[in-house]
Amino acid sequence: MLLLNNVEVTYSNVIQVLRGISLEIGDGQIVALLGSNGAGKTTTLKAISGLLRAEEGRVTAGSIEFEGRRLDKMVANEIAGMGIIQVLEGRRLFKHFTVEDNLKVGAHLRRDMSSIKKDIGLVYEYFPKLKELRHQTSGYLSGGEQQMVILGRVLMARPRMMLLDEPSLGLAPLLVAEIFEIVRRMNIEQKTSVLLVEQNAKAALSISNYGYVLENGRVVLDGTAQKLIDNEDIKQFYLGLSSVGERASYRDIKHYKRRKRWL
Repeated sequence: MLLLNNVEVTYSNVIQVLRGISLEIGDGQIVALLGSNGAGKTTTLKAISGLLRAEEGRVTAGSIEFEGRRLDKMVANEIAGMGIIQVLEGRRLFKHFTVEDNLKVGAHLRRDMSSIKKDIGLVYEYFPKLKELRHQTSGYLSGGEQQMVILGRVLMARPRMMLLDEPSLGLAPLLVAEIFEIVRRMNIEQKTSVLLVEQNAKAALSISNYGYVLENGRVVLDGTAQKLIDNEDIKQFYLGLSSVGERASYRDIKHYKRRKRWL
């Protein structure tokens, strides 16, 4: 469904962030993109969604294709019109709008008014709490409630593919589990493919079919979610566990040297 082939991204014609990454997402899959800060995860999402141009970034090599069409030659609104919707990090709501008005914004490319009303009801089925808060000003909601509004707004766009950037950021563990369960349901029930950028590797892999690990703008490891969960390097440096199940020493992590297959 989505294919990145040896993609390089440069900002301001000087700073190279992605250094030839390749990945693919099948129809109906959830794929996790893991890595530390600065690895290139968010840049990958923006390369797909067309938002690089707003930050003086551009794809300088390789190609990005969605069902055979070149996305790297399109602008952001064209890409959104194809059903590829990015959720930016940081719960970016229209904070002076009510919850329901924020949801309606998600349908701004649609003209089927009767279906829009029906889909608002669908959002409230996924997030019953939002129905109670539908007339509340969004800026006064808790972090978890705001993340629910964000996901509901995406659902209103009827996405074919969601690009989620750190949806668990700043949320309590119970809310993280709830949000990820909703993402999984949307994937199954709405047949929406998902590319999930997340530092919470355990939560991301728990709902994913496949995963990629980025370091310094390169894919250094990939495999099924279970394969990555079982990988000793992932356990130690992304899940914080040693090979015997004990917490890894961060003194050891500081002096970590990649194994040969990661080079």
